[in-house]
Amino acid sequence: MNRVQLRLLLSEVQPLRYTPAGLSVLDLVLRHQSEVIEAAHPRQLDFELEARAIGEVAEALSRLELGSFIEVEGFLNSTRKDSRRLILHIQRFTVVASNSIIV
Repeated sequence: MNRVQLRLLLSEVQPLRYTPAGLSVLDLVLRHQSEVIEAAHPRQLDFELEARAIGEVAEALSRLELGSFIEVEGFLNSTRKDSRRLILHIQRFTVVASNSIIV
């Protein structure tokens, strides 16, 4: 199974582009900060990741303001064939009011 759920900050958004087939594509950079418990010890998480949305999801995300908090669902895939770099493909998202630390 390849399913990812995260609460993130919309950090960077590239211009909306279109595939030769006419599908809209949006490339983004998202930031996550939270605290989790690992082996009974708190651990601070702070990272950025590349993401991509296609179709209606791309169009809806392109209308959000930078700094918006969103909860996303999607999957991970390599950026290109034979690449080890991963990118999050966003399939669904919800705008959330603020970034509360998740424990």
